[in-house]
Order: sequence, then C-alpha cells, then structure tokens
Amino acid sequence: MEQKKRVIALGFFDGVHNGHAALMRRTAQVARELGATPSAFTFDPHPQNVILGRPVPLLTSPEDRADLMHKYYGIEDVIVEPFTPEFMRQPWRKFLEETLIRDLGAVHLVAGHDYHFGYKGEGNPHRLQEACKELGIGCDIIPKVEQEGITVSSTYIRTLVAQGEMERANEFLGHPYTLSDHVSHGKKLGSVLGFPTVNLTLQENVLSPAKGVYATKVILENGDTHMAVTNVGTRPTVDDGDKLTIEGFILDFNGDLYGQKIQMEFYKYLREEKKFPSFDALKEEIARNVEQTREYFKQHPDF
Repeated sequence: MEQKKRVIALGFFDGVHNGHAALMRRTAQVARELGATPSAFTFDPHPQNVILGRPVPLLTSPEDRADLMHKYYGIEDVIVEPFTPEFMRQPWRKFLEETLIRDLGAVHLVAGHDYHFGYKGEGNPHRLQEACKELGIGCDIIPKVEQEGITVSSTYIRTLVAQGEMERANEFLGHPYTLSDHVSHGKKLGSVLGFPTVNLTLQENVLSPAKGVYATKVILENGDTHMAVTNVGTRPTVDDGDKLTIEGFILDFNGDLYGQKIQMEFYKYLREEKKFPSFDALKEEIARNVEQTREYFKQHPDF
C-alpha cells in the first residue's frame, strides 16, 4: 500500500494557543496545496518531565490537544510519541530522516522559531531547514506570535489559568479553555440543589484552574451545548476532605450523562469558593451564579 503523504507540524502544542495556530494554519494550507494529510507530531509526557525529572502542569491532555487541533485547525492526524530516555538520546538527523520522512511520509515540515529536537536539543530551526532542503522536502519556520507585546506561550497561559483569569487566558488561547472527561458519579448534590450535575476528574499532570466558581459551557457527545455553573475546589459546604472536584451544574437540561464523554469550556471566573452556613444559603448563591452565567452569555452571544 502506498504510504500516506503528510505535512507535519512539530511541537508540544500544550493548550493549542494562538502561537500554535500559525503553525496549524500553515500546515493545513500546504497540505491542501500538496494533496497531503495535515498532521501534527507531539509527545507524551512533556519532555521536561524526563529531562528534569519533575512533571510540568499542562493545559491539555494529549487527547484534548488532538481534539482542539482537529476542531479549530483541521489537523487530521495527531501522532503522539512517548517521550522516553531512549527517544531523548536519538540524534536529531535520525529523527528527521527515519521517524518523520521514512516512517511518517513527511513531504513538508512546519516548526516554530524556538523548536529544538534530538539529543541535547542539537536540532534547531536552521539545521532543520538546511537538512530539509538537502533531502528535498519543504520546511517553514514560523516566527514568534505576540499579543499586547507579550509572546504567546503555554507558560504564560498556564499562569493565567492557575489564577482564574479565564477571559484573558482565552484571548491568548484563541478558544475557550477546555477540559474533557467521562462523567463520573458524584454525591448527587445537583439533585438537592435542583440542577443536573457532571463531575470531571483532572487527567494526570493537567493543571487545575484556580479554585472558585465559573461560567462554563458543557458540550455533550451528541454535540448539544448547555450553559453550566462549575465549581472547582473541595466543596467546603458539603465535604470535609481536601479532594479537588470539578462539578458543573447544567442549565436547561434533564437526563443522565453518566459514562458519557463531555467537554467543559471555561469562560469567566464568578467568585471564590467559600463555605456557606447552610444548604439553603448555598442554593441561593448558586441561583445567583446561574443568573450571572445566563447574563454573561447573553452579553457574549458569539460564545
């Protein structure tokens, strides 16, 4: 069988932000011109986990990265390579010639201005371009992308998410901050408060948004979208423990979502998490947060 031709974007792509968008758009454009498959090559875990021996808190899981690339930029194939000590020691030229060109059928590569790869990061944009020219395939190096004089980076956006600054984080992401999971059973708090709820678990090494209550949207498996009020935290009014939960109270929905995969999009931080003196006081506050959420999306109908 003839090997698939691919145009491949290279990078880790955490968050799939506006800086990555430039690579994705160029990848999709060249793929159309060459009749090739728009693709991306990424890793799991983050290389620094292996190099430095400590986990990097990420904006997105590998699955969410792939979903965002496909949804917003039309990337059809996302190749997720396990980043192991053995892979880390691979010479950059071997990675280019054997993995990308021989094994994956790369006919054109797209990388960022700061892309380094191979043993000790010896592969760099200049070497990549020179080698691609020698090997007869195309190569684009995308310059850094700035907003408001700030270089768009996953590191900067992680800081915003960790502080609950979702509106600004979304500006730099170019799309809503998104988490996904299969819905698990919670403690049925929603039935007491009068709203169906979904409980999500953060995937390994994924950054938690700041504790608090957010205006969010929940996208179901069938594509239906519902507004939700989502609490990130330890639910101090109803729990004594310190386990972090992400619980969304879904507006205008009836039904059981247990086991379904959903996506949760975060839009605005409404308030900090706090302990209420009673369930009734909590119900009153959530009712107020529901109205705040409805008003927010009424004022932002494009979301």
